[in-house]
Amino acid sequence: MTIIISLCILLLVAYLFDLTASWTKIPSVILLLLLGWIVREVTFFFDIKVPDLTSTLPILGTIGLILIVLEGSLELELNKSKIGLIKKSVFGALLPLMILAFSLAYVLHYYSNFSFKDCLSNAIPFCVISSAIAIPSVRNLTSSQKEFTIYESSLSDIFGVIFFNFIAYNTSFGMETFGYFSLEILIIIAISFIATILLSFLLNKIDHHIKFVPIILLVILIYEISKIFHLPALIFILVFGLSIGNLDEIKHLKWTEKFRLDLLNKEVAKFKELTIEATFLVRALFFLLFGYLIKTSEILNPDTLIWAVSIVLAIYGLRVIQLYFSKIPLFPLLFVAPRGLITILLFLSISSEQTVHFVNKSLIIQVILLTAITMMIGLMGTAKHREIIIQEKIKAKHSNLDPEKTL
Repeated sequence: MTIIISLCILLLVAYLFDLTASWTKIPSVILLLLLGWIVREVTFFFDIKVPDLTSTLPILGTIGLILIVLEGSLELELNKSKIGLIKKSVFGALLPLMILAFSLAYVLHYYSNFSFKDCLSNAIPFCVISSAIAIPSVRNLTSSQKEFTIYESSLSDIFGVIFFNFIAYNTSFGMETFGYFSLEILIIIAISFIATILLSFLLNKIDHHIKFVPIILLVILIYEISKIFHLPALIFILVFGLSIGNLDEIKHLKWTEKFRLDLLNKEVAKFKELTIEATFLVRALFFLLFGYLIKTSEILNPDTLIWAVSIVLAIYGLRVIQLYFSKIPLFPLLFVAPRGLITILLFLSISSEQTVHFVNKSLIIQVILLTAITMMIGLMGTAKHREIIIQEKIKAKHSNLDPEKTL
């Protein structure tokens, strides 16, 4: 009973964080981590026994990742006018990921006795933008900035996971390895289109009052089965979300008449609402639990702080170059490069034999907190600057309309 009451209170507080995020400009993830940490300190102070929840974190993280990418892909418009934006997003998600990963791996390899492959596996988690933090944090930005963030962070998640799995699960990297990897990509794309058609058909045809939960469960099931065979399963999530979220783009095709797209669009709208609700719930639970598992000594660890600051500086240095070459205004998107859920999940996926001693939980926590705090300060600063400019324009407009000044 106590656990249920505590969970309800914590989730309601998490909802308040989400509601007030647009006003406070504080990313809800920081408040969730802080709340989880406070709960841990309270349980220790009052000697309250809580079962070990460490094994729950990867489960919540995986479900959260699926729902976050699905929610993001459902929001995206896919048409000819978006080609330029998609190109910039791919460039922004892929190139900084590769450059930072290989650079950081080289530094880790230089300062340790581990192989370059193991160092690269340890470096990749720091190179992925967290869509779980980035997407909810840009609600108050312009539509083009929001679209860029959704595309970039979702693609960064996908590229990061694919790259990590490719490095971690292969022992050699010859032509055969790259050939097999290309085959895996083709297989998952084929599976994605077949599964999308079948799931869309089910979404349209199921008349039972419970219809969306089975669809989400099937999406998670297909994702997990694909992972067993080391297929890049996030591609399926992206294809499924983009396909059912852009049904109007395929209305002209004759074979779509069987799907009754007008009715299907209504079902997709309801499905999107459920996905948003479920994403909030799982994301809140994940960061609350991660905050609960954080020790104070891990946050304040001076041994990893220099590494953390150096990694964060490298992240934003590369982002300046990326946005400059993409011809995208630096502010406020410069600050929207947080690390979070994917960083944690990939770090937990590294085997103990492959873990470089520099890369530990303290370093992960510090990088996540530093990037989240930087994003918070950056977004608050740019929001205030934007308000000042708007007020000045209003004053200028009123002064021009003042009859005494016009005479």
